[in-house]
Amino acid sequence: MESKFSTIPHSIQEERNLQENIVVSDDGKTSKENIVVSDDGKTSKENIVVSDDGKTSKENIVVSDDGKTSKENIVVSDDGKMSKGKRRKHFPCEVGLLESVDGLVEPKNYTNFTWFSLEYVDREDRTSKIDLFEPRFGGHQTLEERETSFYAKNQTLHCGFVKGPPGHPSTGFDINEKDKAYMYRCKVAVSSCIFGSSDFLRRPTSKLMSQYSKDNVCFVMFLDDQTLSKLSSEGSSPDEKGYIGLWKIVVVKNLPYEDMRRTGKVPAEYAISNHYDRHNVWEEVLQNKRLNKYNHTAIDEQFNFYQSDGLPKVDPSKPNDPLPSYVPEGSFIIRAHTPMSNLFSCLWFNEVDRFTSRDQLSFAYTYLKLRRMNPERPFQLYMFKDCERRALVKLFRHRALPSLPETA
Repeated sequence: MESKFSTIPHSIQEERNLQENIVVSDDGKTSKENIVVSDDGKTSKENIVVSDDGKTSKENIVVSDDGKTSKENIVVSDDGKMSKGKRRKHFPCEVGLLESVDGLVEPKNYTNFTWFSLEYVDREDRTSKIDLFEPRFGGHQTLEERETSFYAKNQTLHCGFVKGPPGHPSTGFDINEKDKAYMYRCKVAVSSCIFGSSDFLRRPTSKLMSQYSKDNVCFVMFLDDQTLSKLSSEGSSPDEKGYIGLWKIVVVKNLPYEDMRRTGKVPAEYAISNHYDRHNVWEEVLQNKRLNKYNHTAIDEQFNFYQSDGLPKVDPSKPNDPLPSYVPEGSFIIRAHTPMSNLFSCLWFNEVDRFTSRDQLSFAYTYLKLRRMNPERPFQLYMFKDCERRALVKLFRHRALPSLPETA
């Protein structure tokens, strides 16, 4: 029980009204509360709390004109330095999961999905003897080939891993044959990657993993030599079978891109969550430029191209909009290897390869164009809520990295 022993009126100033309350709780902790009313009628409340060890924390609660409340914490350390951090405004929500895997049946076919045959460009030859030809991992897809690749039909399309003519060096992403053989046997896989030491290695929690998942799911982590060396220096080295915890470590040699943000983009049917803050590509473009995430000219060229090809804004008031958000949070993707899912993954990769590595800029355009050009061939993409993603996975920040290249 808290006892309010004193309410002290403070000075009333010309520009604001201030009321201060000092509260002493049963445990002897002292808090001081200031309520401030500004000229425009906005109200803010400030709590200053002194704990047993003498540390001081300050909490500001601001009420805006529309009645929304925001809360901010300011902590004063022993040396008098102040740090400020906003309280979380995004939280997980309940996700219904089966309590048991008993009776789980693998799908025998894809009769509920659109069916067609896809093959992939695996080699490009020199077009003429006088052309300056440089093999590329993504190949040299023309705009005409790009346009026709959006049709869901039997076709051969670019999807990375394109080799050059005989005698040319590898275009990149070289993987040991034993690792390839391991991955070919996987029916269900959880995969991730760390290139350029960009992240800490987070291990799946073995104690929370069912034996069924351990026996039937492949956990594959792609690393480059730089990351493997960094992890080894931190005490995380693969065992004699190539595992770190549940992760099967697959080392990739000869990375195809200097920009590591492109390298990780190798490729219901497809499920991805909406972004936690932004829903329109317009907003994502502005945020990328504001934070200097990529060369501004390259972003503008990509965005102008998409607008000229009919990229719309999402309208939350329309319940029949194709997606609830046109900006995804791509940290957690669930997909089946159906023809439409594979086609979408290749198309999305090709946009990242052609334009910028900011994959959130190209997601909606790729999906909407695929949908528009195939009205009789549905692609079952489900966008789940951000709060559901937070209930299923935990997102960590990247390591601090040196500046990335600004040009595409």
